[in-house]
Amino acid sequence: MSHPLEITNLVKRFGGLVATNDLSFHVEQGQSVGLIGPNGAGKTTVFAQIMGEHRQTSGTIKLYGKDIGNKTTPERIRLGVSRTYQVPRPFSDMTVLENIRVGQMSSSIWKMITTRPNHEREEEIAHSVGFAEADLHKTPGELSMGDLRKLEMARTIATGTSVMLLDEVFAGLTVAEIAQIATLIQKMRSDGMTFLIVSHDLKALEPLVDSLVAINYGSKIAEGSFAEVMGNASVRESYLGVV
Repeated sequence: MSHPLEITNLVKRFGGLVATNDLSFHVEQGQSVGLIGPNGAGKTTVFAQIMGEHRQTSGTIKLYGKDIGNKTTPERIRLGVSRTYQVPRPFSDMTVLENIRVGQMSSSIWKMITTRPNHEREEEIAHSVGFAEADLHKTPGELSMGDLRKLEMARTIATGTSVMLLDEVFAGLTVAEIAQIATLIQKMRSDGMTFLIVSHDLKALEPLVDSLVAINYGSKIAEGSFAEVMGNASVRESYLGVV
């Protein structure tokens, strides 16, 4: 059976800088994998390549066995992969429901014009990530950081994604908000969603992931269970600053 996400020998060069260096790993169906490493290790660049925001220099990216390396970002989203951003990117002049509506829209202008909005689906998605009825018509400027993170996730759900890439989803959140997002991730996993999660919050990440991939300078330095990776000497030296 093909993996939902499979990366093989991925290389990305920006001039003389090697941002991703022969990186390989995969994520199995319904699995949650953590991608960790120090600042500048190349984690977000990996996400950008998966989504087609940066084209890889070499190597392959497969979604359910299909090579997506030459697909546009909208094509990749339609095939079932989507992402959130470390700094939320909502449409500031749109309400929560309107932001979710954008996620449901086709990239075809004609379909966008002729397709009627599915208001029931928008509300269903909003409620599924924890928005109360009173929040549905708020704009992003009226939301807490925790709610902005939920809105990012709701917009990815609206695309119909089956593989969700979460970039520093716990950054800037209170303890209570972290618990809410963690519960949401666990619920979505139980419903069949597959996750690749970048996070510096290892305490929040540990109970959510089946395994970790640790990278430094764009290269994989360890892969395995949370305990195995965090016990690796190279990881401890490069990521934690201890041996």
